[in-house]
Amino acid sequence: MKMDQSLHFVLVDDDHVSAVIHKNLITEAGCSAEIIDSSRVAFEKIQQGLINADVILCDMVMPELDGLEFFKNLRELKNIKQPIFIIVTGKVFEYDKRVALNAGVDGYILKPVDPKTFIEDISDIVSHTGCIQFWGVRGTLPVPGENSIRYGGNTNCVTLLYGKKHLLIFDAGTGIKTFSDYLLRTKKMPINAKIFISHAHYDHINGFPFFAPLYNKGNLFDIYGPSHAGIGVEKLLSGQMDSIYFPITMQEFSAKLNFHDVAEESIQFDEITVDALLLNHPGRCLGYRVRYDNKSFCYITDNELFLEDSPYYNQFEVDRLIEFIKDSDILVIDTTYTDEEYAQKTGWGHSSVSRVVDVADKANIKLLCLYHHDPSQTDEDIDAKLAFARELLKTRQSQTHCIAPYEGEKIFL
Repeated sequence: MKMDQSLHFVLVDDDHVSAVIHKNLITEAGCSAEIIDSSRVAFEKIQQGLINADVILCDMVMPELDGLEFFKNLRELKNIKQPIFIIVTGKVFEYDKRVALNAGVDGYILKPVDPKTFIEDISDIVSHTGCIQFWGVRGTLPVPGENSIRYGGNTNCVTLLYGKKHLLIFDAGTGIKTFSDYLLRTKKMPINAKIFISHAHYDHINGFPFFAPLYNKGNLFDIYGPSHAGIGVEKLLSGQMDSIYFPITMQEFSAKLNFHDVAEESIQFDEITVDALLLNHPGRCLGYRVRYDNKSFCYITDNELFLEDSPYYNQFEVDRLIEFIKDSDILVIDTTYTDEEYAQKTGWGHSSVSRVVDVADKANIKLLCLYHHDPSQTDEDIDAKLAFARELLKTRQSQTHCIAPYEGEKIFL
């Protein structure tokens, strides 16, 4: 994402070497920047109107006023346009990051910064952009091999990252292992994230034991999901790690985990609201809608939309889903079958292309993402589903755009 070149940065850091590196990266991106090595001097200049900062990058550990004290004093000023405030620090401890974000800072970046991602990280924070990334797009079971090279063979996992501040993870299929590898490779930990499980069918949870951050002290996860047959989400996840089935139990996890059984309800944290809706699938399965900064993202898998001539068709349930996803910016939805395949698999709990297109169009979805592909489908089969969906939307003169995301693909909200 390109940086807004009209922005003026003030770098508050007594580490001159780091400050110069950061300034050079920012100016190379086309923005203006200045360095002030004293937080007290920086505060006084802003207070007196001697400098106008759009974005402040401040070290946490500073003499006179530390980064948080500087931030809190700044927010008490009523006569200035409040700048975006980002902590850039060598303090890697989850405690310090949590305290800073809870205090209201807009972002937290660790030193030494990665020159390859520094500007992108800042841009995400400044723009409040949500970055959606797909780590697994398949359903039922993983399918590695030559027929799944372009779209990938891992099962369900999608992440939503808001401004490097809020990390939401949807489902923990084998794709979460790929996400785990990325976190380790890019040294993104410690992390504080919220994991939303749609349901406990194996393709949605079988990567959970292989998610490396769960074994690292300092990481914090709130895990949400529906209970099933009176069994809570914690027990549903731990059951697959029983010593009969798996050599390591959840007792080996060093991260702090908080489990939350969820029904149809709204979950609020900071500026984000996550709504949950029960879906049409065997057992208890939830779809989620995330609302933040006048944008919305929907994750609807697994779900069966019966054909209108089916004896099982229920208009009330269809209308309920349409109302839930209405006017969303991005909809990721179960589109497991072609229409021809669905004729043989009615009642299996998954949907066909034409029914998904119908509800997406009626709900005025901006971007429709076909998801949860059947394991028998090759890359070419998914291409055909996408082409058919686009043709249907074109015939309806719909404003909805449609894609079939591939593993690793990023979409900005």
